[in-house]
Amino acid sequence: MSDQGKLIRAVGRWDLLALAINGVIGTSIFGLSAETARLAGPWGALACFACAGIVLVIVLCFAEAASLFTGTGGPYLYTREAFGDPAGLAAGWLMWLARVTAFAANANLFVSYFGYFAPGAREAGPRAAILIVASALLTWVNVRGVRESAQVGDVLAAAKLLPMTAFVVVGLFFLDPRLMEAPRPGYTEFGEVILLHIFAFTGFEFAAIPAGEAVSPKKHVPFAMVSAVALAALLYTGIHVVCVGTLPGVAQSKTAMADAATRFMGSLGGGVIALAALSSISSNLSGMYLVAPRLTYALASDGLLPSWLASVHPKYRTPYVSIFVYGAPALILALTGTFVGMVKVSVVIRIAAYVLTCLAVPVLRKKYPNEPDRFRLRGGWLIPALAVVLCFGLLARSDIRDLAAAAGALALGFLLSAKMWHRAAGWIRGR
Repeated sequence: MSDQGKLIRAVGRWDLLALAINGVIGTSIFGLSAETARLAGPWGALACFACAGIVLVIVLCFAEAASLFTGTGGPYLYTREAFGDPAGLAAGWLMWLARVTAFAANANLFVSYFGYFAPGAREAGPRAAILIVASALLTWVNVRGVRESAQVGDVLAAAKLLPMTAFVVVGLFFLDPRLMEAPRPGYTEFGEVILLHIFAFTGFEFAAIPAGEAVSPKKHVPFAMVSAVALAALLYTGIHVVCVGTLPGVAQSKTAMADAATRFMGSLGGGVIALAALSSISSNLSGMYLVAPRLTYALASDGLLPSWLASVHPKYRTPYVSIFVYGAPALILALTGTFVGMVKVSVVIRIAAYVLTCLAVPVLRKKYPNEPDRFRLRGGWLIPALAVVLCFGLLARSDIRDLAAAAGALALGFLLSAKMWHRAAGWIRGR
């Protein structure tokens, strides 16, 4: 249960917390307020809080699994240890795909908020230029070293929390009760809001995946994940209440938080919130560039993907090939996709990966009954079973096209795995 030994341990307790915060409190709340208001009006705040409860159950399963390992891979590592290579490949590949599609969604949101200051940035040519420059910069920072990347994440995490908190605290004094009056949404609309907010509340695994480069990961990773989700629950609920309660026509706004802040704090307040959004989105994109390549690195190190993906830079000790391989499709999807479209696909993919980790927890308990310094859930199978049921309930509400896209992407992962082909050939010969 140790790491592959090629990477250096340079990520501390607060770096992991910043990673988790940047994963969870990243971008979605800046882009989903309008869609949430359209579907559920002020009742969206209740759906947001309900989603936080669902995700917390999943996070608790991750916390127990994470407390058993010190290696790189997160969900991939837990699933592989519990169920073997094929399931591990599925978990790791799905999680990597979730981060590719999430980058595409969030990069588009970055351009939208950049357009708050320079409306022309949303045009096709400038938009493409911004996306390319941002991707190139993130690639450069992450190739140069995990410590540098973690420090960037620390600064960006701190830079966004203060204005977001101020937005909620100040905005609560300016709520218009008339804007908060709306009929209760139907079950379908309420469920769709919960599903959309899965994208907003997930990302906690940012702290788990690079555990092979963390100091004391068995202790610090569970703390980081649970703390980030709890903080997000308070902020997200408050943000939605303020957006709906202060901004008429919020459902039509592309930059709802900035527009709402402008109404009750003036143009300066709107500009500050737009800057906070850009900082938050940047921190999320930076975190994905740090985390996602560690998945393909771990898969390749264990022989489940081509070995060149496990190449480590001789000077910077970073998985530079995996970083480049992540950046290319993420940029292509960012250039060709839309925010909401990429969100829906990303949600389906990551829920499927979460199911595998939740199923792995009872197996890992039996496999490692005496592991020191572990975090153990009470209630036996209850919490993992509840987490699995909730995940399948969310998948049942997904669009069939998004499910088909996720299935096709998963099949591609197995096609790329030489080890899986070798095993299949051996099984056929044995028959």
